[in-house]
Amino acid sequence: MEALVERLREEALALGIARLGIARAVPRDGERLHAWLAAGRAASMDYMGRHADLRADPRALLPGARSIICCALHHDPGPPTPAAPPGVAKIARYARGPDYHRVFKALFTRLVAVLDEAVPGHRHRVCVDSAPVLERAHAQAAGVGWIGKNTCLIEPRAGSYFFLGEILTTVELPPDPPATDHCGTCTACLDACPTDALVEPYRLDARRCISYWTIEHRGEIPAEWGAQLHGWVFGCDLCQEACPFNRFASAGHPDLAPHPHLIAPSS
Repeated sequence: MEALVERLREEALALGIARLGIARAVPRDGERLHAWLAAGRAASMDYMGRHADLRADPRALLPGARSIICCALHHDPGPPTPAAPPGVAKIARYARGPDYHRVFKALFTRLVAVLDEAVPGHRHRVCVDSAPVLERAHAQAAGVGWIGKNTCLIEPRAGSYFFLGEILTTVELPPDPPATDHCGTCTACLDACPTDALVEPYRLDARRCISYWTIEHRGEIPAEWGAQLHGWVFGCDLCQEACPFNRFASAGHPDLAPHPHLIAPSS
């Protein structure tokens, strides 16, 4: 199966997928997820708890799953976000381009075709934010990157400006070595968060997160939090901008080029 994995890597590279790693389809991070939920740090994101057990075990999503193909697709890193003058909004980098779900899934059809050709009759499931998967935990196990102190997945040679997607498969593929943590003593991301949402290294409280309030929260934003958004109207990049590894961020996939009118929209 080593030859098949190399064929998948070659195809991924040709498609502009930055990284491809393989992990075993086994339970991961379930205890950490349950502890996060129990502490109330999911805020109003009830869906995280509804399928908590399902999230922890990929074999529940695809019975017979043996491997997870984890991929990273870069989006445009862009320049550092300037202070927004009145009337100019800030949108997180990942949301400035086309719908990444469609782009990623289209690329995955090519990778699945490689599997179909090599192992006829295998079963698979493609996941791009479309299924309850603890994608960062699996990607770390697959060697794609490590979960940093800002809770983002970080690749040492490319930072964290990328999307994650997975292919669960019944094909047993040789796994890659897991990624190791390189955050060291750095606390730049924690220091950069203006609302102290990173309550400790590797722990995020959504109730204090600008991205939560501008994306996940439904209804009117309470005045106390509306005053702390710092010009962000969709997401927030501050903890990623502070990360030293994002100095190495490379250009995004051409199909994810940002729309000019979303870089710094004005009212």
